[in-house]
Amino acid sequence: MRQTFLIVVLSSLLALASAVSFDLRAVTANNAETGKRCLSIFAPKNVQMLAAVKVEPGHNQRVNVEIKDDSEPPNEYLNKRDISSDLRFVFDTHATGIVAICFTNILENGKSYKTIYRIDSVSLGFHEDPLYRRSVELEFSVGAEAKDYDKIAKDEKLGPLELELRKLETVVNEIVEDMGYLQRREAKLRDTNESTNARVKGFSILSLFTLVGLGTWQILYLRQYFRRKRLID
Repeated sequence: MRQTFLIVVLSSLLALASAVSFDLRAVTANNAETGKRCLSIFAPKNVQMLAAVKVEPGHNQRVNVEIKDDSEPPNEYLNKRDISSDLRFVFDTHATGIVAICFTNILENGKSYKTIYRIDSVSLGFHEDPLYRRSVELEFSVGAEAKDYDKIAKDEKLGPLELELRKLETVVNEIVEDMGYLQRREAKLRDTNESTNARVKGFSILSLFTLVGLGTWQILYLRQYFRRKRLID
């Protein structure tokens, strides 16, 4: 009974994901960079991530989305233009770092229409205004939260309890990987610290010998100088 309760509690925690909703102001194409809105999350390497986006309709507005990380050069996972409704994108990270998902709402200023004689382009007079905006809902899941457990249960024919155990197994594996990453990072920082201490120690010894050498040279030089001036015997 106690184990079942623990499984239920942990599975409830697993169901939580990073979700946010906001209004995205529309800007012209010339101001696309200033109107870009980005949300970021830290993720280790080779981790599955899920980005679920829902965009509300907006007249004469085009929402573009881009997902990339902060590595050099950055890895681009998605670059999609004109999201009309819902978008669900699953990908694996290629590097450890910050993964950012950026949205831009472009306000289209003109449309083309075809007549019998020619194709004309007419400006509809759309300009940037706080009234032009689209509501965006984003759910960002990392690791175990990004897996489609319904599909796993269907493919492997798992029961409810087996599925919860599979979720727990995934979480435990992630915790082990995170602990291993922290341990490797701690070892790397320790090596850097020891290397820095060794360099500082070597520099201090070199400085000490340099000062002693300069002091000895000054004493000998002054001694010879005073002897030439017959100030000392």
